Amino acid sequence: MEFEHYSVLLEETIEQLHIKPEGIYVDGTLGGGGHALEVCRRLGSGHLFGIDQDGEAIAAARKRLASFEDKTTFLRDNYCNMKAALSGEGVERADGIVIDLGVSSYQFDNEERGFSYRFDAPLDMRMDRRQTFTARDIVNTYPESELYRIIRDYGEDRFAKNIAKHIAKARADKPVETTFELNEIIRGAIPAKMRQNGHPSKQTFQAIRIECNRELEVLKSTLDDFIDILNPGGRLCIITFHSLEDRIVKTAFKKNENPCTCPPEFPVCVCGRVSKGTVVTRKPILPGGRELAENSRSRSAKLRVFERG
Repeated sequence: MEFEHYSVLLEETIEQLHIKPEGIYVDGTLGGGGHALEVCRRLGSGHLFGIDQDGEAIAAARKRLASFEDKTTFLRDNYCNMKAALSGEGVERADGIVIDLGVSSYQFDNEERGFSYRFDAPLDMRMDRRQTFTARDIVNTYPESELYRIIRDYGEDRFAKNIAKHIAKARADKPVETTFELNEIIRGAIPAKMRQNGHPSKQTFQAIRIECNRELEVLKSTLDDFIDILNPGGRLCIITFHSLEDRIVKTAFKKNENPCTCPPEFPVCVCGRVSKGTVVTRKPILPGGRELAENSRSRSAKLRVFERG
């Protein structure tokens, strides 16, 4: 199937990047290349490095950006390795970085990838198919207490405890192999009157996907690196879709703007920690009405921006 991905908050992100024609830019979550394409259209002698761990995304972006072959370099990697990946290309600094944490429409709608509760498929959910660890491993090997934790924390599902209990009970008879098998287990764990608001599996599938790809762990460990890569005046634009992601970004931006650890009663700073820049977005930028009408998956998107000092 064709690799499709609606580039969320596209105009807002491009505007916030303050693109310089001669600049170096990085799209750390290349996807179908939507954000990257608009960056390339604004480059003169500059260059764009596109990073994605999904080989199918890299192939689709390479095709989409074929007319900018001289301005693009594609790297199949996780964005957590951005610093090393760029260094391997002889690049130590960039003028702008884009990170879109959304799962692409292609990944959701490609049945065999196992991301969606809408299709019957093996429990997979890997963004990087070179990885051997899958959603099946989580569902069938995690202790019930761990299943409860990730469904509660990453899925924010009020029935997390009961869902984990039902999964543990079902897998005692036979391994849970497919998305539809998991759907039935989740359905049985949620009271019938509470199944009216959206699909009952939505939050649990989200939680398992986040755990399978270590999404929050990777994000938290790499935000400081992103900021360190930026040239003075360079901007980091991050689009989140989950409250926990947004909280991690907001906290990291605030810490990098004001890293001082001195007690508030101290008249002057003695810890020696220096600000790395400025939080541009005190409140996140949200999708407008036109975008929400075009793409309902944009409704939870938030864009936050940090400028290097």
